[in-house]
Amino acid sequence: MCSRVRLEEKLILQALQERDAEVEKIDAERVTWNLNGSALGDYDVILVRCVSHSQAYYLTRWLEDLGIPTVSPHRVVATCGDKLLTSAALQAAGVPIPRTQLAFTPEAALAAIEEMGYPVVLKPVHGSWGRLLAKVNDRNAAEALLEHKTTLGGYVHSVFYIQEYVDKPGRDIRTLVVGDEVVYAVYRRSEHWITNTARGGEALPCPMSPQIVELSLAAARAVGGGIVAVDLLETKDGRLLVNEVNHTPEFHGAMQATEADIVGKMVDYVLKIAS
Repeated sequence: MCSRVRLEEKLILQALQERDAEVEKIDAERVTWNLNGSALGDYDVILVRCVSHSQAYYLTRWLEDLGIPTVSPHRVVATCGDKLLTSAALQAAGVPIPRTQLAFTPEAALAAIEEMGYPVVLKPVHGSWGRLLAKVNDRNAAEALLEHKTTLGGYVHSVFYIQEYVDKPGRDIRTLVVGDEVVYAVYRRSEHWITNTARGGEALPCPMSPQIVELSLAAARAVGGGIVAVDLLETKDGRLLVNEVNHTPEFHGAMQATEADIVGKMVDYVLKIAS
């Protein structure tokens, strides 16, 4: 189920067909959720690859009601699609994360930022690809950004998610977890403090140390498992922190930096759920 067929979706469809699976592409933008009980169809499993979080969130809830297994399940989509819920799930599971605070007014947010100490990072609770992130270096910047968010209004700007700035070494680490296996680890390197490949970060090979594997698996379990990407930050004193977990990972960048059979592992997992 998706609305846009990107390189990732093309490769997944091809791999499913090569395994002689009966596959149907469902356009998420054409599906309607009939609350009066109309069924979607007879499917063993639906791989949800929606770019839109709202589509993935509501459709997985509907499919769950219909008794159709989904990858990812609704719980995972709901948790990973909200940065606060992700952080809370990781914290509850004992997974190390950056210091994080949440506020609901600009006054409370400013107090939290001052208590945490500059610089900090302001993030929307919903969003991907490194959009609407702001590194706040001093009080003047904090006051201006909080005023702008308050004036802009809307749900995205009404919740203030504040995270400590981790002075990482020009890179972060992205891993892919499929079931109980860490399929790959890559560095995402950039001269900019935002290292997402969607913002120009370069994917490079990263050795899978026992610590990386252990943290990635723990993070995946904390949000509900399945197929997820885990973002790790390296601190100056050598610690690893889990920053975010993504339930619909892109992997075209990682394909250039690893020889892992990314698509094969994902497809085999989906077929395992189907059986």
